[in-house]
Amino acid sequence: MDFSGQSPYPLHCMKLLLTLTIALSLLVGSVCAQEAVLRKNLRERLPQLPPIQEVRKTPLPGLFEIRVDDADIFYTDAQGNYLFQGHWIDTRQQRDLTQERTDQLTAIRFDALPAADAITIVRGNGKRQIVIFEDPNCGYCKKFERDLLQIDNITVRLYLYPILGGASFERSKNIWCAKDRVKAWQDWMVRDLAPATATCDTSALTRNVALGRKHKITGTPTLVFADGSRIPGAVGTADIEKRLARIR
Repeated sequence: MDFSGQSPYPLHCMKLLLTLTIALSLLVGSVCAQEAVLRKNLRERLPQLPPIQEVRKTPLPGLFEIRVDDADIFYTDAQGNYLFQGHWIDTRQQRDLTQERTDQLTAIRFDALPAADAITIVRGNGKRQIVIFEDPNCGYCKKFERDLLQIDNITVRLYLYPILGGASFERSKNIWCAKDRVKAWQDWMVRDLAPATATCDTSALTRNVALGRKHKITGTPTLVFADGSRIPGAVGTADIEKRLARIR
């Protein structure tokens, strides 16, 4: 550091730095002012809209992203005169930009999921890992489970997710409270053998439902991979193998 009292930078560099600092300050101030306008207008005009958690500019000039409820996305113009919700698609690259952003916001930290609340199924060496949220009364889940048996060398952490009504919770309870949970699950899902009536502490099921709702899981099956990405709905074994191979 120079303590002589003279700047180590040439005068023209100092002027450039000052100009850039002023320009950056004006830009930041403009962005903050724009966000304040959007928040004010939307709050006044749409009081039923949940609190805005984030305002982001999009690559499209004049279009802003509004995020509410953690992962619900809306789009608006610079003044908040128009608000719409839908999928913004880049037709040139064939990318669903809204879905990509939603996936980013709803990514699940795989290692943060409570293992004690899941049924763990290991096949082969169990090196590959996957988490699945399933309702035992889901027909798609039954077909999916039969296909899943073809995948080897995997550890499946199954979260019973009874969201299809009272009968789903009762069946989930009987599976969770069974002496052999894995057998009870596979007997029902693969072989159509209903689990025997059983009772135990079912607070894990309540936690599973809360966990799924927190992460916006609205249907079953929903698959979660070790990188936090997810696939909603029943998919074929080829798609699962492809995703597992990509994560390695």
